[in-house]
Amino acid sequence: MKKERSISDRQGVSRRQVLIGAGALAASTAIMQLGGLVGSARATGGKTEKWPWPYVKLDPATTAELAYKEWYRVFCGAAVINSVVSQLREKVGEPYNSFPSDAFVFLEGGIAGWGTICGSNAGANIVSNLIIGPRIAGPECEHGQVIGADMLQWYSKNKLPVFVPKTPKQPTAIVQTVSESPLCHISVGKWMAASGYPLGSPERKDRCARVAASVAYKLVEDLNAWKDGDYEPKSEWQPGKEFGITAQPNCTECHGSDVPSAPKAKVAEK
Repeated sequence: MKKERSISDRQGVSRRQVLIGAGALAASTAIMQLGGLVGSARATGGKTEKWPWPYVKLDPATTAELAYKEWYRVFCGAAVINSVVSQLREKVGEPYNSFPSDAFVFLEGGIAGWGTICGSNAGANIVSNLIIGPRIAGPECEHGQVIGADMLQWYSKNKLPVFVPKTPKQPTAIVQTVSESPLCHISVGKWMAASGYPLGSPERKDRCARVAASVAYKLVEDLNAWKDGDYEPKSEWQPGKEFGITAQPNCTECHGSDVPSAPKAKVAEK
């Protein structure tokens, strides 16, 4: 019995040749697309985005409420970022529409739970640098890093949280504490020692949500002042110039006998 030939065989084209042809077509398409991207990059001098980004003044209280609610979804760092970026998406549009705010959920717990820089502080620095720019961008952009540095000082020196949400998720009175440090481990540890509530308690979670909201409130206050041309830097800490190494002015909060440890909980862990 004579075997029926495939269409490619009848047309004198082998299966291997068909696959080679398909591969060549895909490769040529990819090259054309890459060429378009390269051409676009060349047309803009190798830059694919403009930075710093535009800013319009926001209401601090509205921003704080957003940050408080967002904490329960994406935690401290992303909550601060989202509280500002979500509003600028509505008021400005791009480039904020394309900014992946939720990607910063890793800032939770002092970055992946390691207790380093408080995610709220990191989020505030990200936002201020997006909007104003870093120190290296020139004199007109220096406040981007200055606002971030001032936030670290404000966070360390003030009783937190200061913001009280309209509808708190926890009715319990939240104790205020002074961390004397911008670090999550110290800030949360001191609060736990003062309040007696453990890390997994609803009270501790609500405390951190309110701290994020407090930072968001302060951040927008500072950005609004900068927008009006009225912002005055507050932090004069420059360890690189004074000591020749990056540092913070409250080393003994981590080094020595005052390092906070988990308290004996008054409330069972949940």
